Amino acid sequence: DGAPISAIAPAHRRKGFIALDEKGNLGVFHSTAHRTLLVQPVADSSGVITLSPRANRLLLEQGGKIHRFALSNPHPEISWSALWGKVWYESYDKPAYVWQSTAATTDFEPKLSLSPLTFGTLKAAFYAMILAAPLAIAAAVYTAYFMAPAMRRKVKPVIELMEALPTVILGFFAGLFLAPYVEGHLPGVFSLLLLTPLGILLAGLLWSCLPERIRLSLPAGWEAALLIPVVLAVGAFALWLSPHLETTFFGGDMRLWLSHDLGITYDQRNALIVGLAMGFAVIPNIFSIAEDAIFSVPRSLTYGSLALGATPWQTLTRVVILTASPGIFSALMIGMGRAVGETMIVLMATGNTPVMEVNIFEGMRTLAANVAVEMPESEVGGSHYRVLFLSALVLLTFTFVMNTLAELIRQRLRKKYASL
Repeated sequence: DGAPISAIAPAHRRKGFIALDEKGNLGVFHSTAHRTLLVQPVADSSGVITLSPRANRLLLEQGGKIHRFALSNPHPEISWSALWGKVWYESYDKPAYVWQSTAATTDFEPKLSLSPLTFGTLKAAFYAMILAAPLAIAAAVYTAYFMAPAMRRKVKPVIELMEALPTVILGFFAGLFLAPYVEGHLPGVFSLLLLTPLGILLAGLLWSCLPERIRLSLPAGWEAALLIPVVLAVGAFALWLSPHLETTFFGGDMRLWLSHDLGITYDQRNALIVGLAMGFAVIPNIFSIAEDAIFSVPRSLTYGSLALGATPWQTLTRVVILTASPGIFSALMIGMGRAVGETMIVLMATGNTPVMEVNIFEGMRTLAANVAVEMPESEVGGSHYRVLFLSALVLLTFTFVMNTLAELIRQRLRKKYASL
């Protein structure tokens, strides 16, 4: 009601305080979380107040008498703004999204923002899906529609067997071998990503220029076997070219060139490593479901389209893909869910730095990895412990909402193309 404040007492271990006005109204506040936790009349007029070291007892001296009050305030630092908004912490030059649950000093203030963890989860899934989705869908289309049945019976089980690889092994490999190798061969890695599709297109062009007698000597559907040496040769060439590109264009060290000339921070374990490792882990999930969906399209639709004069490519893009689109979309959503919930790969290959940077050369920390790392060290019942459970609930909610939307879209696609 606007009465002047007559007494203030700070909390010993938290960034909070209590205040008493001249009318005897007591207020409990937390400065970092910007929360007014309690405003309640406790006396008829002002007095002297103090807090116990644990902030669970309050003493009020008024008129020569001491009044004792119990104060239940276990988690004052938790609020919507503290969890999801920028907070201006002590000794920081500006508000920021920060997750830092522990420190070496006793006067440390926990910083429990879920924003960098949620951002890291989406960032890791995004880069993994950039690699996995096109490769898996393209492989599923070719395997189900173009590949010879005998070759399909060999290729499909091999790709599905990749799903059985433990993610801890993939994370271990990515963190200890792939990350330092990519750091030392950055030009070669990016050259590989550019030269591989160009090499495949060039090989297809050269194959089409060969005499018909040679091309017909290869059974239909076995053309993919010719791409194996092409991909291996392009990969070997790109990696051989790496030091020459680095010397010619980047002064002998592309990492220093990125840092000094472009101002781009480079961490050895970064989003690029996670995209490569987790994309490799997600490919079998997407491929298996999408390939089954494409292969299950009735042959009568394909034969009917071809009989009406459509080319195989027109039949694929305008009949087969549209009919199989609900299954393909489900495959992508399941792959996305796998990437969002992945723990061991991002735990071992990212550096676990909870930062909000879109830079592909910086690391991140995901919700799942954060729970795995910090749950054993958290105090049962404490704010940190409860926020970790909240982060798990956020991950569950995100997955549930994403799967629900995916199912709605899948049903809509099924109704739309059911008449084909």
